[in-house]
Amino acid sequence: MTGRVSFLWALFAVQLFCALYFAADALLDVFGIEDEGSWIDSDRIEYVIVAALFLGVLMTGRAINDITRQNKRLQDQMRAASGEFAQLIEDRFTEWGLTAAERDVALFSIKGLSVADIAEARGSAEGTIKAHSAAVYRKAGVSGRHQLLSLFVDELIETPLAAE
Repeated sequence: MTGRVSFLWALFAVQLFCALYFAADALLDVFGIEDEGSWIDSDRIEYVIVAALFLGVLMTGRAINDITRQNKRLQDQMRAASGEFAQLIEDRFTEWGLTAAERDVALFSIKGLSVADIAEARGSAEGTIKAHSAAVYRKAGVSGRHQLLSLFVDELIETPLAAE
């Protein structure tokens, strides 16, 4: 990949030179400066520059296509990871035998909400949320919120995502 990036930067430099050449040529035309035999008026140089510009257009199109494909692949992997994570959570909650209230509290905890925020979101007292949290941690075999989250993260990391 590094060689390709270097090539694209080199191509960028060539395109910049070409643009500067044509800009200088246009300025000389605008100001009526003509110098016969000048390197600026050389048709051969202009042919090479046009070829370099077409090469640049082709390589830029190819790079855009590659980046678009890579972006789609990464989005697919993110979707797979998200779906896999949601399914993993659901499977574990079922395996642990969590009640509906415990599921809500566990999910909010995994999302990073505080006890106060969870209580507000559920319309419950903080003591109730703490009791549900304790039940979740006991059923999951962990000592707290961070260990609960790490169970899922560890398992998700071991799950293969979309093929490269």
